[in-house]
Amino acid sequence: MPRTPSPPLAKPVAEVPSGSLKQLRTLAGACRRCDLWKPATQTVFGAGPARARLMIIGEQPGDQEDLAGEPFVGPAGKLLRGLMETADLDPSAVWLTNTVKHFKFTPRGKRRLHQRANAGEQAACRPWLAAELLRVRPRIVLALGAMAAQTVFGNGFRLTAERGQWRDLDDRTRAMASWHPSAILRMREPERTATRALLLADLRAVRAQLDAGD
Repeated sequence: MPRTPSPPLAKPVAEVPSGSLKQLRTLAGACRRCDLWKPATQTVFGAGPARARLMIIGEQPGDQEDLAGEPFVGPAGKLLRGLMETADLDPSAVWLTNTVKHFKFTPRGKRRLHQRANAGEQAACRPWLAAELLRVRPRIVLALGAMAAQTVFGNGFRLTAERGQWRDLDDRTRAMASWHPSAILRMREPERTATRALLLADLRAVRAQLDAGD
């Protein structure tokens, strides 16, 4: 009997859901592994080509992603997509997803203020990310932000010290971590411009890795 492959994640996943990406999307839409589904509009599953060579993993959906049901469509997503195009990466050719699939927020009048998912909520969502990795089988993974980086590389990973460094996840997948565009948008100048340049440099390094495999 063939052995089921393990997802290339540092943090363990006891049971990985199976099925096509369409089936996984449907299953994730009914996920009740934690309580984040209750106030959220919908599950925000990954999107992109089923055999994308590059997977970009963010942290969690924001307000606009929750309403649209698609990852990286808000201000941070617009920044990311613009930098990707500058780095000659086609956003439509990339599998875009998040570590956590529901928007966590605190109501403040008519606004919904983003809250960071806790460790239990991150663990509850990890099987979906593992399933995406096994189904898409990207050659390159780019983790954006500390939450995504520590899910991929382990709790000991420090983004400020280790961003931009390549690591092998398994015998065919390489990965690195970089700044999340939402963090860049929260920075003041001149830090914002400097960190934006770091993310762009990392995206260009991703482009070079993809070209090297062609």
